[in-house]
Amino acid sequence: MTELSHFDEHGAARMVDTSTKAETLREAKASGLVRMAPSTLALIRARGLAKGDVLEVARLAGIMAAKRTGELIPLCHPLPITSAAVDFTFAGDDVLRIEATVRVFGRTGVEMEALTAVSVAALTVYDMCKAVDRVMTIERIRLEEKSGGRSGVFRRED
Repeated sequence: MTELSHFDEHGAARMVDTSTKAETLREAKASGLVRMAPSTLALIRARGLAKGDVLEVARLAGIMAAKRTGELIPLCHPLPITSAAVDFTFAGDDVLRIEATVRVFGRTGVEMEALTAVSVAALTVYDMCKAVDRVMTIERIRLEEKSGGRSGVFRRED
């Protein structure tokens, strides 16, 4: 089994030293679901919530979160992200699917940035809709694929 890279030989937390890694194009895609009442999803589709266009606000929140991941997660490197996109799909009458794609030309991957973008976009959807649907759930936030770097390509199989 691979050792955890964020701990030294004495068990102390550390930021991984990436200074000897090659700079390559790195990309990661993550996804998540927000499950809600069908009437709530209908309001989102119709842009009928009093707070405004839920998807556009959530998109901006996700992009901003990707750019600030290094400030939010203690051992993540601050990265000069070259691209961050957040997209939405209506995956049924009660499910909103969120997907984030993040790219960087750098020495470490952007998996955490993509996961953070999805998480914050989902939380923003919840925040904007909670007045009409407090039983929404945020589900299955996960890495879908990543490329670049020494470990190569990962694609979720299911």
